[in-house]
Amino acid sequence: MTISVDFYYGLGSRYSYLAASQLSRIELETNCRFVWKPIFSGDLIRRWHRDPFAGEPVSGQYDRSYRSRDAQRWADCYKIPFNEPKPLSVKPQDLALATLAAGSQGLLVPYSQALFDAIFAKGLAIDDTILTAIATNIGISQTAFQSHIKSKDTQNQLDLLTEEAFDRGVFGVPTFIVGSEIFWGNDRLVLLQHYLKKSSR
Repeated sequence: MTISVDFYYGLGSRYSYLAASQLSRIELETNCRFVWKPIFSGDLIRRWHRDPFAGEPVSGQYDRSYRSRDAQRWADCYKIPFNEPKPLSVKPQDLALATLAAGSQGLLVPYSQALFDAIFAKGLAIDDTILTAIATNIGISQTAFQSHIKSKDTQNQLDLLTEEAFDRGVFGVPTFIVGSEIFWGNDRLVLLQHYLKKSSR
């Protein structure tokens, strides 16, 4: 039996990028299927009324230099490239909206993977031109993409996904949910995989 796993992620999240690189492998090893659900974590954090990234780091875990070194270690472990994300020339929410716009054409996962690659592997400074180029490179017409990224329906879809995540207890990205079980963070993938293997016996 194939087990469905909801994957809530942020396109600008280094740990979402790292985790996403392992999902195909985990699907093969556990016979699960990941359902990709892009959100903007800033909106989620506001719903919780506590932002660990605001002001001075609340702990060493949230110190920027530590997180950068930690992400690089994980990338080395996974044997994938990693660059710290460059400042955006678009609103952070636009990354999720662009991904959902691609999703309207049935290409949400390929777009997510290509955008992760642009940000974290190639180290590009993301702007509107790059968002559109990624879409056209995977077969989406520029007109269709730009129409969907600016539509109210796409914004509503993002709002609903964020509310859904909050209602299910998601407090950060990446988060994986299997039934009522929540696994938060790239470093919990080993626990998620263990749970999936036990569940499939």
